[in-house]
Amino acid sequence: MDQPVAMSATDRIAVVIAKILVFFRWPVVILGLASVAAAGYGAQNLGFSNNYRYFFAPENPQFQAFTELQNVYSKRDNLAFVLKPKNGTVFTRETLTAVRWLTDEGWKLPFVLRADSIANYQHTEAQGDDLIVADLVKDPASLDQTGLDRVKQIATNEPLLKDRIIAPNGLATGVVLTMVMPDKSPTEATTAMAAARKLVSEFRTRYPDVQIRLSGTVALSNAFSEATQADITTLVPLMYLVVALTSLVLLRSFGAMFCVMIVLSMATVAAMGLAGWLHMTLTPPSALAPVIILTLAIAESVHVIHNFLHELGHGRTRFEAVIESTRVNFGAITLTSVTNAVGFLSLNAADAPPFRDLGNIVSLGVLTTWVYALLFLPALLAILPIGKQGKLIGDEGGGFMRFLANFVIKLRIPLAVSLTAVTIWLGMQVPKIELNDQFVNWFDRSIEFRRNTDFMIEHLTGIYTVDYSIKSGESNGITNPQFLNKVEDFANWARAQEHVLHVFTITDIMKRLNKNLNADNPAFYKVPDDRQLAAQYLLLYELSLPLGLDLNDTINVDKSATRVIVTLKGVVSAVDTRAFKAKADAWIAANVPTSKGSEGASPAVMFSFIAQRNIDANLFGTGWAMVAISFLLIVPFRSIRLGLISLIPNIVPIVMTFGVWYFLVGRLGMASSVVTATSLGIVVDSTIHLLSKYIRGRRELNLSPEDSVRYSFSTVGPALWILTAALILGFLVLSLSPFEVNRAMGLLTAICIAFAIVADFFLLPPLLMLVDRRRKDRAAAAAAAPAE
Repeated sequence: MDQPVAMSATDRIAVVIAKILVFFRWPVVILGLASVAAAGYGAQNLGFSNNYRYFFAPENPQFQAFTELQNVYSKRDNLAFVLKPKNGTVFTRETLTAVRWLTDEGWKLPFVLRADSIANYQHTEAQGDDLIVADLVKDPASLDQTGLDRVKQIATNEPLLKDRIIAPNGLATGVVLTMVMPDKSPTEATTAMAAARKLVSEFRTRYPDVQIRLSGTVALSNAFSEATQADITTLVPLMYLVVALTSLVLLRSFGAMFCVMIVLSMATVAAMGLAGWLHMTLTPPSALAPVIILTLAIAESVHVIHNFLHELGHGRTRFEAVIESTRVNFGAITLTSVTNAVGFLSLNAADAPPFRDLGNIVSLGVLTTWVYALLFLPALLAILPIGKQGKLIGDEGGGFMRFLANFVIKLRIPLAVSLTAVTIWLGMQVPKIELNDQFVNWFDRSIEFRRNTDFMIEHLTGIYTVDYSIKSGESNGITNPQFLNKVEDFANWARAQEHVLHVFTITDIMKRLNKNLNADNPAFYKVPDDRQLAAQYLLLYELSLPLGLDLNDTINVDKSATRVIVTLKGVVSAVDTRAFKAKADAWIAANVPTSKGSEGASPAVMFSFIAQRNIDANLFGTGWAMVAISFLLIVPFRSIRLGLISLIPNIVPIVMTFGVWYFLVGRLGMASSVVTATSLGIVVDSTIHLLSKYIRGRRELNLSPEDSVRYSFSTVGPALWILTAALILGFLVLSLSPFEVNRAMGLLTAICIAFAIVADFFLLPPLLMLVDRRRKDRAAAAAAAPAE
């Protein structure tokens, strides 16, 4: 048996708690199971958000600009059906019939406000003194070759259609449904997508020779929901497998593994249930909470069981082993739980609500893990007939750990210097990383939205837009020729920019009307020179439009402003989107004084700023977390010096991770904005366990700094290495997510944890020995001074 040591106040409290748990073991176990059932019942209240807007807080300025734009031109989402005939051109009777059918059926889907296609495009032409406004393709079956050629010529040359609803080569076209979601149910996008997919299925049956794909903002929202459910159904079971194997390797006992799985399951179910009672909403980031909770919880429960089996093997009775294991682990597990909670709670500083939810749910999981690992598990161990079934990790005499400790002690200076130099060098690479996000690429190709959107971008148009509301400064000012010419100038400027594919503007309508009402004379294809004439043209056109195809999405109610929609080419990077927006904002401010202050707004704009905004916000949150963790370490260790030193091996891995990421990927997105917060609480765990054992060696066992290092390595070293491997595997499981943000977060965190164990074993001990040795030398010098 180990020699008795003086117990701290924390140890005495732990012993009292452990004795109570052992004495009331059956009531405690029953109460624990009942608490899980009560908490877990709340999981039915968990919602799944399938609205991309949930990623943006109300105070987000880009979201506010987008909301303001939608308030002026109505809040709308869209579904885009992309059609590509297998035999080539769109302009055949068969394909145009398919377009006409899909357009008419699209109106019948839930939440649809309007449907746009080349079939119901309101083409205008003059007949004598009359303006004829009619569907471009009313009855496709009646068209002869001349009629088909006419439709092709009009559609592929019309600025409002080309590169938006019809491909310039005529090989693909689209039907765009504009939808207005009432926001009364979180499943509205799912409902709309289900109806749209049913329509797609019927279309494929009717028109097997036409390929059809489905994209748009409604499909984007639904993709978030599908990615969330994919993560829950695939990653959680895989994580359970990782936990089971790690427990078995560490504890060498199926019964002990069973206990670990019970505690982890209880902690996870209780945490998700409590989140449900709080009516939290799951999104792809927050859906990772169960996997992260499982990953974190394994360390706490394994430490308790490992020490329990160790004490059994050294001759203690079952009850004595439970009490001693609880005493040894109570302080360290409580401290690591608090630091973990602080790290994840710092995510509340994040700009994106899904990461706030992730931080809060995982923090609940940290709490439930502490409860079940320290208050339920000891009672369970006192009941179940679990015995030691083989040598535990670390029981073999710790040969490798002794070798490692001696290696670190001997080379302490070279190790400290080299690791410091590598950290500085990697830190110098961090500013070179480009902040970039492409929300389409957040989804891998297992998600239908990604495949369909790639198809749309390749064959028809882009999904990234930047919308502007350009103000005339007066009611009915949009018919002022001077204002219209400014809008036209902006459209022409935008079309000349590198990444612009299409510009939708009312000036193209006004130019066409001016030509039509001047006997279709091409010389009049320009903005009308007379304001009253322009107003009459616009009124005549509006009165001729059928129900549902009005201009409410293009001009505001009092006709003082107009909407310009700029579509960007392909999958544009966040950097390029932000750059275009900045240039366009500046152009409008300089050239349209009445619209000064107008700024680009759209989902693409919001997503292009999300990484930078989250990084800025989380720097604040992480800073406070570091201050809090420093204080938390100083108090139990009763040493400002040790508390501050312990931060070094926790900051170093974060710096090294981003430095390595520069060489691996070179860019960071939204995931990077939260990795520091998620990693900080995790990487400090190993530091706490090593440092607590080092302090025990120095203060309780009166060992030298070198022997204290050997003691800490031999007592917790083997378990920490395997638990670290489990943490790395756990976060690598996240890299299998179909959602790129989760993949990157998992990989970044895994790399950070790997560097953390290196820093804990190769940097922290040299620092401790250096500081302790200098302190000892100063004390010796002070003692010798009077004798001189």
